[in-house]
Amino acid sequence: MYLHQAIIASVLIAGLGIANATAQAKHEDTEFYTPVPVKVAPAKIPNGAPSDAIVLFDGKNLDQWVMTDDRTQPAKWTVANGQLTVNKKTGNIETKKSFGNYQLHIEWQVPQNITGTGQLRGNSGLFLASMGKGDLGYELQILDSYDNNTYTNGMAGSIYKQTTPLVNPSRKPGEWQTYDVIWTAPTFKADSTVNTPAKVTVLYNGVLVQNNFELKGPTQYVGEASYKKAHGPLPVKLQAHGDKSEPVSFRNIWIREL
Repeated sequence: MYLHQAIIASVLIAGLGIANATAQAKHEDTEFYTPVPVKVAPAKIPNGAPSDAIVLFDGKNLDQWVMTDDRTQPAKWTVANGQLTVNKKTGNIETKKSFGNYQLHIEWQVPQNITGTGQLRGNSGLFLASMGKGDLGYELQILDSYDNNTYTNGMAGSIYKQTTPLVNPSRKPGEWQTYDVIWTAPTFKADSTVNTPAKVTVLYNGVLVQNNFELKGPTQYVGEASYKKAHGPLPVKLQAHGDKSEPVSFRNIWIREL
């Protein structure tokens, strides 16, 4: 009997303690007023660049770009009718500026009269961080994937040779596609080993296709990807793929450093 009464008393005391703590708590205890977020003006048009973005291509020139194989040379792709079109004879291009973590918007188009199949059908690549000459870096694939069979970790929306997109929201050739990317760059320890791997979130035509995916390392065409070399911020690169199909075009490219 005494034990039962003691238990009841303990429960009542505990309840009173909780009630008192709740009574003493104030809503201000969980409110804070600093830091104050910087004001950013959103774009006035759909997919436009917000006020704190760096515009990488606005349809007029390639002032923000250089040739990957020789960064002393200005980018030599074709600009016409507000579009940037791959020139396969000149090679890849990349941004003059290097970036760490960022938000990127880019629009791309596979020609309506595209020919070829598989990887030979509107192939290009968005290298989220370029590691220099050739196709070195971390690649988000660009390809006609509307009705075109290929290996699924090589279709549009894939992190090339690493992961398949969650879904396939591709539009038809001739229609503009959009990528919105959140890139978290890898970090490295003092001994150059990986501290935190690269991660990426990708919306393809407004649909989530990569959800904070953790990359195994830079893109490898043959073999498993791995982190072999430490690095800091790197340029963003666009690929001039060496196939004979009609070239891909781009427009409305902007980036926000995070």
